Amino acid sequence: MNNKEKIAIITDSGTDVPPKYIEKYNMYVVPLIVNYENQSYRDGIDININKICEKLKEEVPTTSLPSIDDIMETFERVLTDGYKKVIVVTISSGLSGTHNAMRIASESFEDKLDIMLVDTKNIDIGAGFTAIRAGELIEQGYSFDEIKEKLDDAINNTKVYFCVKTLEYLRKGGRIGLVASVVGTALDLKPVISCNSDGIYYVVSKARGRKKSIKKAINEAKEYAKQFEEYNIAVVNVWSKEEAKEIEDNIKNDFPNVKSVFVGAISPALAVHTGPGLIGVGVQKIK
Repeated sequence: MNNKEKIAIITDSGTDVPPKYIEKYNMYVVPLIVNYENQSYRDGIDININKICEKLKEEVPTTSLPSIDDIMETFERVLTDGYKKVIVVTISSGLSGTHNAMRIASESFEDKLDIMLVDTKNIDIGAGFTAIRAGELIEQGYSFDEIKEKLDDAINNTKVYFCVKTLEYLRKGGRIGLVASVVGTALDLKPVISCNSDGIYYVVSKARGRKKSIKKAINEAKEYAKQFEEYNIAVVNVWSKEEAKEIEDNIKNDFPNVKSVFVGAISPALAVHTGPGLIGVGVQKIK
């Protein structure tokens, strides 16, 4: 990897960067924490998405930001590995205290590292897109300052549209944001949810029933993508592989100018807040 300035990337597990890109760009991933009554687990390390979904009927866990020890140890590893600069990419500060925790921890390393803190104002692969973009820009030989400018542009031109089977888990987790709690029950209205410019969940549109809401999410993503000459697409799910596969099979038709496609499940910590049945479609401008 072309990395003359010795720039590292630190991100959190909520950005859901696919493993092959974590490896390709040598990213350092700090895990969020999943808390059950009797035990806490590090997201994606001590617990997986199947365990989360299987146990939801017995207990809905809570989640918390990464431990300060894990964050500090990660910065120490970056230093030990010989990096001089670091780009810290986090999920939205409007949904998690992770960005603030990274900022506080980074202050202890300001005399040893040049640090760029990036609040994506997004969640899941919407945030992960920005971490991947950072890796691409480092590989392409852009300077630290040029990368900052290009990441700001990426953040402003990235959206994820998602549907959930029920709002129950978003409510229980306190992550309901601007999504009205009245949506749902009587009329089977399902919201298509995204993050606004403050990085808080809001309702983009509504549809009656599951199939129509997924179609609506795809249409929202298609309309958003139309403004770009080239873009990346992501399809993520929680225990909804067949529905996700159907979307994947139609990507070339629905998104003719797609460059790369990212497919996968979301992190266990985020699945806590969505429950089984999440479908998400993400778009990131490339040109």
